[in-house]
Amino acid sequence: MPALHPEFQKASRIDAIEVSEILQIGARATALKQAGRPVIVLGAGEPDFDTPDFIKQAAVDAIWAGETKYTALGGTPQLKQAISAKFQRDHGLAYTAQEIIVSTGAKQVLYNAFMASLEPGDEVIVPAPYWASYVDIIALAGGKPVLVPCGADAGFRMTADQLRAALGPRTRWVLFNSPSNPSGAGYSAADYSPLLEVLLDHPDVWIMADDMYEHIIYDGFDFATPAAVEPRLKSRCLTINGVSKAYAMTGWRIGYAGGPAELIAAMAVIQGQATSCPSSVSQAAAVAALSGPQEFLRDRQRSFQARRDLVVAGLNAIDGIECPTPEGAFYTFASCAGVLGRKTPEGALIATDADFCTYVLEHHDVAIVPGRAFGLSPYFRISYATSEEELREALVRIARAVAQLT
Repeated sequence: MPALHPEFQKASRIDAIEVSEILQIGARATALKQAGRPVIVLGAGEPDFDTPDFIKQAAVDAIWAGETKYTALGGTPQLKQAISAKFQRDHGLAYTAQEIIVSTGAKQVLYNAFMASLEPGDEVIVPAPYWASYVDIIALAGGKPVLVPCGADAGFRMTADQLRAALGPRTRWVLFNSPSNPSGAGYSAADYSPLLEVLLDHPDVWIMADDMYEHIIYDGFDFATPAAVEPRLKSRCLTINGVSKAYAMTGWRIGYAGGPAELIAAMAVIQGQATSCPSSVSQAAAVAALSGPQEFLRDRQRSFQARRDLVVAGLNAIDGIECPTPEGAFYTFASCAGVLGRKTPEGALIATDADFCTYVLEHHDVAIVPGRAFGLSPYFRISYATSEEELREALVRIARAVAQLT
């Protein structure tokens, strides 16, 4: 007689993929908080600001107007028009409706693109540190991530020589994220130019630019995107963005991209069998976000910069911690190399960045994420998208944790 409850057989395509370490740390922090511990969580990549009222009102108006049905697969005409205007306004890039797709978050844009373009064994060059989902999405699509380590000494940016060395006969994409999650490093036009010069000589290689943190930049950093820096490469650039970070709309789940029509059409095939259209109400809100007043972005940028300066200064004041100053986003990516080899009061050896982050959480109630989750050790990421009060207390606790190591 067959078993009533046969063992589940997991698909081999996800054998090497697990729930992200960021989420695992978040779950542990939540459990500690529920047990009564005063945990400060500095792991989430989510602004603590609320969605602006005029964006919320646009969603309410859409609901009352009956805009609650399916929309066109790749986005409403109104949102595509707003995205086209945004690309033109901010970067001088012209995209038609056929060259734009709207998806359920920028993560789905990435998934669509890789699923639509990668054959088994095709390679994607990914500078490290990188957002953790990149490599897993590439693997799910049958591709192979080619990781290029880019440490603090290089400003967490890939050089032209590194890119040239990483290129191979199976290279299909080069992926840029500027400003970066987790490092906050940005590529200026001058930084991009030598890299794009290399790619001009490789006509089969496409460029993916994740510009999600475009509006969260500091110290006069001049944001740039590859398709605008080198127009000759626009026909093989996919420029990705969304409303999640700058507009504090993470839960609305709207990402978008501009690129060649044939690529966008192929991505729509994938989306059509995954989710179909994004939420109609969220799309109406995104129209308001992209087309409405933008002045509040500068106010929030100034607030994030003050928090960045607080965290960078606080970390650099701790013996054994070195923290570069990010150009953008709302993360610091500090080295903990100077504390490795020390021991906790309980006698446990701090051998890795993961050991350090575990110690800080379990014994000092601050949740931070080890660099290994982003492909580069020994670092740790702090998200400073929280109040200055919490950040100050977290820095006191981290300093205390390091001071107790011997």
